[in-house]
Amino acid sequence: MIDATELDFIIYNIPQLSGYALTPSMFKSMLENPKVIGVKNSSMPVQDLITWKLTAGDREVVVFNGPDEQFIGGRVMGADGGIGGTYGVMPELFLAANAALEAGDLALAFTIQGRIDEIIFTLVSGKANLYAVQKEILKREGLNCGSVRPPLTGVGPEDLAVVDKAHAMIKAARAEFVK
Repeated sequence: MIDATELDFIIYNIPQLSGYALTPSMFKSMLENPKVIGVKNSSMPVQDLITWKLTAGDREVVVFNGPDEQFIGGRVMGADGGIGGTYGVMPELFLAANAALEAGDLALAFTIQGRIDEIIFTLVSGKANLYAVQKEILKREGLNCGSVRPPLTGVGPEDLAVVDKAHAMIKAARAEFVK
């Protein structure tokens, strides 16, 4: 499958959904293919991020943090960056957290991460799917990208309070942390 393209390949480690966890020996074996350039790690233990760096040895690899709720923790553990499902609805907050980390202001980085986490917990607190809630927020920001497709649950009237609350939280956090 990897040879079907000339593009580089990033492994996606998400054991909670795939049922399989990337192991150091499996990663080392996959790195024998020059097209493998890194891993997006969505396993919950942040120590996995440093494991991939150490397993690669002298080979330069890119390691992305997956769980949005631990973006700063992942960066501290050696992630080169992140790929997340909630970045699209609050990119400025992730950029502000990262900038604080890179400036050496860990207290601010963790404060912003805490605010991001509160927003995420709100985004998932209704009946609607996380992505449906985010799409509704983006619509309110002037970007109408439709809704989710079945079997994902769209936003219903009972979810509007969640959308309103999360959107207000995002706007307040932007006002506080984005310069």
